[in-house]
Amino acid sequence: MHPVERLLNLVALLLETPRPLPFEEIRRRLREGYGQEDLQTAKRMFERDKDVLRDLGIPVETAPTDPWEAEQGYRIPKERYYLPEISFTPEELAALLVAARSAAGDPLAEEAVRKLLAGARGGLGGFSAVPLVLDPGGGSRLSILAEAVDRSRSVRFRYRTATGQASERHLDPYGLVWRAGHWYVVGLDRGRGGIRAFRLSRIVSEIEEAGEGSAPPAGFRAADHVRAGPWGPGEPERHAVVAFSPQVAWWATAGIPEAEPVRERRDGWVEVRVPLGAGDTLASWVLQFGPEAEVRSPRSLRDEVVRRLEATVGS
Repeated sequence: MHPVERLLNLVALLLETPRPLPFEEIRRRLREGYGQEDLQTAKRMFERDKDVLRDLGIPVETAPTDPWEAEQGYRIPKERYYLPEISFTPEELAALLVAARSAAGDPLAEEAVRKLLAGARGGLGGFSAVPLVLDPGGGSRLSILAEAVDRSRSVRFRYRTATGQASERHLDPYGLVWRAGHWYVVGLDRGRGGIRAFRLSRIVSEIEEAGEGSAPPAGFRAADHVRAGPWGPGEPERHAVVAFSPQVAWWATAGIPEAEPVRERRDGWVEVRVPLGAGDTLASWVLQFGPEAEVRSPRSLRDEVVRRLEATVGS
């Protein structure tokens, strides 16, 4: 047996035993490792292995196996062997994020942050729990906003919506969220008087500090404000009108609070106004209903649905 395999077997046995095991019992259970004919040879090998484990920091404990302490046994207490659960405060998460962004794209730093944040409960004002991917193109913006969240500072920037319209925004950032391949900053939009989510890749100017920020409301979670639905992640910028047949109209939009019935046609079909985001995510959703759904507007969405149907038929 390879020495490493013997050590691993020994660790596994001593971890799982509910009581200290004397060497004779260890030898009986791990016969391939300590089954030599000469007892003293087997004992010396066990003592060497025990010393190796202790040198590696594994707490092999010695304890009596009976009330009279006539015989000694060995065990590894789990509470001393396993690391405690790692948890971070929002301030610590902010520091990790900024440090990773300051590492000039070092893949080791990014991998370390990814592993730590993936298992963290909560986060920097509501980090999502999906694996972290640090976007080199948006790194400086991400670092600036992370610091603004941590220090409760207000910021200004110019923002371009999915429709291409750009405007100045004054934001008190409360948290950062990673969703579906993009970073979002969530906070109080002072110009509009409400909490909004902004995709970092649509910020088209430098981010400037604008004084003292405000505190988020009680129970705030940034992830709750990055809406996701059939239109895709983030805030929808437009709306579409989709007609549903009587067979599916009563349930098709039941899970979309933002859906608004427009009218019921004479043929029984119901036209519904639903949010429409950037990209063609809504087209996939419409196609799931097959012939029971029909896009009425906008023309771009209707054309995308038709294009996909024609591609399917052509293949």
